[in-house]
Amino acid sequence: MLIRKPSDTQSRVMDMPGASGVTMKLMVGSDDGAPNFAMRIFEVQPGGHTPRHQHNYEHEIIILEGHAHVGTSDDESQDTTAQAGDVLFIPANQTHQFRNTSQNVLKFMCMVPTEFDCAGSTEPTPGSF
Repeated sequence: MLIRKPSDTQSRVMDMPGASGVTMKLMVGSDDGAPNFAMRIFEVQPGGHTPRHQHNYEHEIIILEGHAHVGTSDDESQDTTAQAGDVLFIPANQTHQFRNTSQNVLKFMCMVPTEFDCAGSTEPTPGSF
């Protein structure tokens, strides 16, 4: 069994195209022996955002603190909002983005598979190890 506190876990800056003011804490991943899912906690600073992107694996998310402007397609007019306590399911291949338009930190927990099928070969999911 693994017991880990977010406060004791190192944050990684999400240095990827389209991300701004985002850090991630890998709470459980493949390096911990988790064969199926990785649990990550993201913090998005006021004015920050994740990239608007899509990929061939799903996300399960719970907003822990704050509220988010959530992009769910390439069409920004289709964007919606989510706040602390809301649970989101983002299917594989759906465009998505989290934008913090508030004055407080946005914090959410995200579950993803540790591996996904990409062009017929199994690859580790980014941020799962």
